[in-house]
Amino acid sequence: MGVLDRLGDWEHAVRTARGWRRLGIAFAAGAVSNLAIAPFFFSPILFLSIPVFVWLIDGAASRGSARERFKAAASAGWWFGFGYFLLGLFWIGEAFLVEADKFGWLLPFAVTLMPAGLALFWAGAAAAAVVAWRMGFGRLLVLALALATAEWLRGHILTGFPWNVLGYALTWPLVLMQSSGLLGIYGLTLVAMPIFGAPLVLLADASPLKRRSVSVRALLITSVPLVFLFAYGAVRLATAPSGVVDGVKIRIVQPSIPQREKWLPDRQGAIFQDHLALSATDPSGKRDDLAGITHVIWPEAAMPFLPLEHPEALDAIGDMLPDGTFLLTGALRREAATSGDGGLSKRRAYNSLMLFDGRGGLAGVYDKTHLVPFGEYLPWQNMLEAVGLEQLTRLRGGFSVGVTPRPTLAVPGLPTVGGLICYEAIFPGVGANSASPPGVLVNVTNDGWFGNTTGPRQHFHQARVRAVEEGLPLIRAANNGISSVVDSSGRVVGMLGMNQKGSLDALLPVARSPGLYAVMGDGVFLLVALLFAAALRLFSHSPDH
Repeated sequence: MGVLDRLGDWEHAVRTARGWRRLGIAFAAGAVSNLAIAPFFFSPILFLSIPVFVWLIDGAASRGSARERFKAAASAGWWFGFGYFLLGLFWIGEAFLVEADKFGWLLPFAVTLMPAGLALFWAGAAAAAVVAWRMGFGRLLVLALALATAEWLRGHILTGFPWNVLGYALTWPLVLMQSSGLLGIYGLTLVAMPIFGAPLVLLADASPLKRRSVSVRALLITSVPLVFLFAYGAVRLATAPSGVVDGVKIRIVQPSIPQREKWLPDRQGAIFQDHLALSATDPSGKRDDLAGITHVIWPEAAMPFLPLEHPEALDAIGDMLPDGTFLLTGALRREAATSGDGGLSKRRAYNSLMLFDGRGGLAGVYDKTHLVPFGEYLPWQNMLEAVGLEQLTRLRGGFSVGVTPRPTLAVPGLPTVGGLICYEAIFPGVGANSASPPGVLVNVTNDGWFGNTTGPRQHFHQARVRAVEEGLPLIRAANNGISSVVDSSGRVVGMLGMNQKGSLDALLPVARSPGLYAVMGDGVFLLVALLFAAALRLFSHSPDH
């Protein structure tokens, strides 16, 4: 018996599975789907896992009542999503081990409850899809529309968390990454479903006599979009500008401070001195006092204190910087908040990107607008603090949200800076959500919370995709890696890897003409979704498709 003959048996086994066997199949298929994204980039695994997802919903669609169909589909979607997010986000647990004596007891809850919550979006997608489920190719379009919409909602509801959106499976290799500048990450999620689902789903549907014609159709459904995306990427790479911004030379500092030491009072001075020393040292380790460097970049919260409240630190920064050289650094600040009656209320704290000039004076500031739930703030902050809970940063009252639309920074010598602090780099539509168009992206982050795991590597890849989406160069400074300069096509110009301590010097690549996504934002997603809905009308009535 050949593979194609066995395919019908496999499809039947998945479709008719019941109980824990069915849920185990869904969980396993979701878990192995992680191989399609960073840092593995083995997207062919989706040619197997996506059909399994479809067959599980086929089984749900064959149930008796509408309630049973809805419940069975939601269950399959949740377990698939739970496997996907559990294996993709296990590294979150590392953050709770930094102060294990205080937060370690929360680790099993964090590692399981966040994936469980995110899986609800996939459960909703499967449940919505089964309502309009029809056998044939049309059901792939139905699932694509439902899942891509769910992923978009995941990126927006409750401030959003669009980490590891399925469309990232179509952002590797580099030539394919260019498609993010055309469709955006949510548009890529739409097209991923028919690309990866069509071959096995359609072949399993076909009778032996029709398999030859169906195999041709399935090959076209998969190959035509892929060929188009690869061709688009090849053209974009071939026409990418190769110049650099005149008069700019950047030095990125990666101090690789262990997170357990970051906020120890007796380490504050030494950590600050590390940043100063690395700034004055070239990548070979030779002290050059920033000769020829125009801009120094430090990572998120580089100084483990409030620099604006320490004049001696500002003086040291001024002494470090030659005339005409500027420092962009992640830093914490606080300011008094004025109450409605003119009195003073509590002091607000911000996670910021600050610009310092050669005298150590503050020349600009951007405050983070997307805060990390349970890391930088608690939902229902006052109530949870009253019962003794606190976020990982242990800042009483949590951080405050910066103003929106996201302001840009005017940095002498640089194009207009679009600041991205930490996981703000995972949110697409940077330009569309900014008060003015940025000319360069600067991402400062502290991935030291998550150790040497897949998490920081996923974060870096998603930041690279933002550069391609916007057609802008990216400067990235991370405490313990990955620090880099990336051009507007996602090519890495220079990089410091995980847990490397040192500095990186690089020239700044020029921006390029924006792609469709940079111009239209998520309007591209809406346009492609409408095209899918129109195509669905053509396919949904024919069982042969």
